[in-house]
Amino acid sequence: MGNDSKIKVSKNGPYLVSGSIPLERENSVPNEAGIPEKWERAGKITIEKNYSLCRCGKSKSKPFCDGSHVKAGFDGTEAATHTKYDVQAEIYDGPELVLKDAEDLCSLGRFCDLGDQVWNLVENSDDPEAKKLAIQESCNCPSGRLVVTDKKTGETVEPKFDPSISVTEDLGAGTSGPLWVKGGVVVESADGEDYEVRNRVTLCRCGKSQNKPFCDGNHVSAGFIDESRNKDQGAEVK
Repeated sequence: MGNDSKIKVSKNGPYLVSGSIPLERENSVPNEAGIPEKWERAGKITIEKNYSLCRCGKSKSKPFCDGSHVKAGFDGTEAATHTKYDVQAEIYDGPELVLKDAEDLCSLGRFCDLGDQVWNLVENSDDPEAKKLAIQESCNCPSGRLVVTDKKTGETVEPKFDPSISVTEDLGAGTSGPLWVKGGVVVESADGEDYEVRNRVTLCRCGKSQNKPFCDGNHVSAGFIDESRNKDQGAEVK
């Protein structure tokens, strides 16, 4: 991918993706108690170099746009702040981990509830098992709301992602989830201003978020379903 790789939010329309950013399906898999435990890849989706992804939730060709936003009168007005993550985040200082938490970015992934809540685990991070689970929960947070730093090494612990987009399904909630954008992909607002480039962000694709273009978890209460979620889209980039 070159320097033209980015996601442009169009006014009241789709996400315009340029630069052959890989697209795949990925499922949030719950444990026996119904709490999300891990991510599982579910197949690559055939793309063109440039493609458009639905953000109104009405397309019959999901995850791609088919123009349904026009007939639906979709209001895609962006409400998200351009304030940097570090300014938004609250700090939780544990014995071996520091947790940053920007609550407004929550996409209701619920990985933070596995075993014990991540905030409690950070507080008890001098326990090796608590520390390990806190890191796991933070790294599985798709929106990047949660980010941990290891106080022993001074390093921020982040999953290593190449630039890509995952079309997610929340198997525990029984709904389709957001677009999970990974690896520092540029997201440009409709007015031409870039949002902060981050390793992990989630973009709304149900049309219901109050924090557009980012997901705020409303796909769960809305019962959003992507009818194409079991469709085999292939694996080649054209």
